[in-house]
Amino acid sequence: MSSDSLIQALPDLIVRLTREGVILAIQGGRAVGTLRPPEPCLGQNIDTIWPKAVAMLVRQLARKAITDRSSIDARFQDRGRNYEAQVSVQGPDRVLCVLRALSSAAPTDADATVERLGPQIDRRGFMRRFKESVASAALRENPMALAVIQVDGIADIAHAIAPAVSEQVMTAAILRLPHLASSASDADPAWYLGQLGDNLLALVIDSGSREFIEARVAALCASLCEPVSLGSNVFHLSTSAGAALLGQDANSARTLLDHARSAANEARRAGVARVNFFTDTLRVKSLARLDLVHELRDAIANREIGFRYAGRHDLASGELTACVAEMVWNHPLRGAIPAGGFLRIAESTGLALSLSQTAFGWLQEDYARLQESWPVHARLSFGVSRHHLSHEEFVADLERALSHGPIPPERLELRISEHYLGTRQPGEFKSLADRGVELLVENVGSAGAPLAWLAHAPVAALQIDAAWSAAARTDANALKICRAAVGLARSFRMHAITPGVDDPQQCKMLLDIGFDQGVGQLFPALALSAARPDGAARFDTRVI
Repeated sequence: MSSDSLIQALPDLIVRLTREGVILAIQGGRAVGTLRPPEPCLGQNIDTIWPKAVAMLVRQLARKAITDRSSIDARFQDRGRNYEAQVSVQGPDRVLCVLRALSSAAPTDADATVERLGPQIDRRGFMRRFKESVASAALRENPMALAVIQVDGIADIAHAIAPAVSEQVMTAAILRLPHLASSASDADPAWYLGQLGDNLLALVIDSGSREFIEARVAALCASLCEPVSLGSNVFHLSTSAGAALLGQDANSARTLLDHARSAANEARRAGVARVNFFTDTLRVKSLARLDLVHELRDAIANREIGFRYAGRHDLASGELTACVAEMVWNHPLRGAIPAGGFLRIAESTGLALSLSQTAFGWLQEDYARLQESWPVHARLSFGVSRHHLSHEEFVADLERALSHGPIPPERLELRISEHYLGTRQPGEFKSLADRGVELLVENVGSAGAPLAWLAHAPVAALQIDAAWSAAARTDANALKICRAAVGLARSFRMHAITPGVDDPQQCKMLLDIGFDQGVGQLFPALALSAARPDGAARFDTRVI
């Protein structure tokens, strides 16, 4: 059976439409009765296929979902039958609407919706019950455990076929679980099951016995891993499970859930078939961290860390203004590890200073090889670590490197995070600025830039924190912060720079706010490579 035939056979009606109710695509609907149109109706308005009250409700849900940039659902009745409408945003003015029958009649087959499971599997109902269980167990000092089961394969089905198909596969797998709960009167400890996400289940057990937890989770995982038949298609799923114990691993519902998820993720990463306990994960992670410290020290000595370069462009003209260097560790087993994956370890183990000092030498080597590929007006942008910035020889180190290295001062830009502005006095950068080095303050809006420091330092540009520019479209407060950052830059006669310029609409919005330069997926990747002559590692450039 083709994917189109499979979608058409689904019990839920899936409709893609505009905010005004014009139908762009319609599929499935085997179990929604008269709400399924008898023939294709692309281009028509929902008023022509549904009763007026139903069409009005769906249109209101669509407009609210688009306005709030979120998913919304509601229940309604039509001709004596109960239905649920779920509307989610699919674009600037489009939504995906799923209509699902909730009638009391017996479902025709295992494709019935998750509503059959009642409150025991309901997400919001489960979280409320889970918090009450944690509070009660903590008050009575009773043992309790939470196991999180991640069902792998659901996301792949949603991506390859359709989200509606993945939901039906997950529902069918849940429906055949042998039991959803046990009572306290049973010989074994009481337990119940809930759903946290599209492919995430949670098991609450009134016991601290590892043997019982392992046995119960193993039984559920074995059932979930059995083949799921949907029409003439058979789907195979796999599971990963992690568990955390109340009192031993955490004392609150939120922390217990976070630790169980962390253990499940570690089980998935390690390919462990049995349930993985958070305490064991913590020991493994501690040992792995020690190994990573040794590997990082060797990587610095063996020059296994290099740079990837992202282009920063003028938002109005698209002209390249800077080549932004970001460190990356080309690990032989873990692959390319971005700076965020190892800089914190370097900072906490005393390796950050030597890494930053050595990295500036690598930067000069890259420039010597790549300067022919860069426009003469584009600067090379280097992010300075906190430990390097606070070192007493920081300014002298840079001046010596610029005096004997290939990078002309007028081609260098130093990026300093807003968090570290108080590390040095603003006047200490004057000697570098006099030679042509430009200073950029990044992550503006994350810590609160000291205005007096900015007023006295030779800063050439301010770069807003990525979280604010990304949310400016939908968050009024984020938009205000972006405008405030632009106003601050303009008042000090600085460039206003933004990350996350990923599409033309966002670029236009950020340009209208007042930003003049930006980095993002909208711009083409730099056509250059930072391979070292010895061939020890190769870092193909791309936009980061």
